[in-house]
Amino acid sequence: MKPLSTKALQVKESSTLAITAKAKAMKEAGENLIAFTAGEPDFDTPEHIKQAAFDAAKEGFTKYTATTGIVELRRAICKKLKNDNGLTYFPSQIVVSNGAKHALSNIFTALINDGDEVVFPAPYWLTYPELASVVGGVSKIVMTDKSTGYKPTADQIKAAITDKTKAILINSPNNPSGAVFSQSELDAIARIAIDNDLYVISDEIYEYLVYNDKTPHISIASLGPEIYERTIVVNGYSKSFSMTGWRVGYTASNQQIAGVIGNIQSHQTSNINTLTQKAAIAAEAGGRQCVTDMCREFVKRRDMMYDLVTSIPGLDALKPDGAFYIFIDISALRGKSAYDRPIKDGADFADLLLDKHKVAIVPCADFGYENHIRLSYATSEADIIEGMARIKAFVAEIK
Repeated sequence: MKPLSTKALQVKESSTLAITAKAKAMKEAGENLIAFTAGEPDFDTPEHIKQAAFDAAKEGFTKYTATTGIVELRRAICKKLKNDNGLTYFPSQIVVSNGAKHALSNIFTALINDGDEVVFPAPYWLTYPELASVVGGVSKIVMTDKSTGYKPTADQIKAAITDKTKAILINSPNNPSGAVFSQSELDAIARIAIDNDLYVISDEIYEYLVYNDKTPHISIASLGPEIYERTIVVNGYSKSFSMTGWRVGYTASNQQIAGVIGNIQSHQTSNINTLTQKAAIAAEAGGRQCVTDMCREFVKRRDMMYDLVTSIPGLDALKPDGAFYIFIDISALRGKSAYDRPIKDGADFADLLLDKHKVAIVPCADFGYENHIRLSYATSEADIIEGMARIKAFVAEIK
């Protein structure tokens, strides 16, 4: 048979989903497993959101809608963007998609031609470069480290820009580091984008999961009319409202970009699930108390896990300001071994930990850091205590 698409064959499997699936299978097989892999809150979707979907089904709201989402939802999103982010959009500038991942795929398809470069500050969510690659884009990675809180400096971003650069992607709060960009950091990025005629893709999916009053979430699109015009905001309901399986995300952009994204989606998927749209309206209308309650629990879990992580010699981490992950440097353990197996990187650490102590974590080579691992605290306090005890025992065996 003739070969498949070269671009498609270059796309790697999502390591986070693969690890999560393996952990789930081990649990189902009866293994006493602790999983710190979750990229989703462990809380249930709030009742009023579920009820809205049930009511919509009973009322027969089960037919096609406008490709970009029902106008009632797009108006609710515009109201949210105005009230929470100081951003003025009209419903025609909003495209509702099947989760933020689908929204990002639409963006890359709309913006990128073969050979166009996209600047990704690292650490980055592993899906970004794959989405760019599948449409012919080239990833320009900007490496960061603990000294800057795993956030890029303006000089680093400037150095990555060439005459082929099309866009800069920022993710704040960040997966996997939990870093939150300050206004001054965003101002610098905005100036670079304006001066170099670049788009900014701003992934704000963890917007409400911020724990430090000194670093509130700020949308870069709110920093003036010039950056507003060239920014595509990506957001959704998966993380903040514990609606990962409902698959509802959206983009907000200038009218031209929104029109192109809408056209793309009209041929790929058409509208998203009708009941999900009603659920998202209920999420917007129901206030933020459910989010506040979830954040309160995440703060307790973050503090607990961070204290346990930093008490273990060989593990190095910063306390995250947002999201629900701790990004851990295991460089001090490289070159050592356990169970007669060498530890060359985070993947070796993760494999041994899973095999010998039944704890699933995410190695971060696909996030740009082969000597780092990611732990999610979107799990119970009991699991955090037990899982961290197992990790401590494992590290003690590394010589």
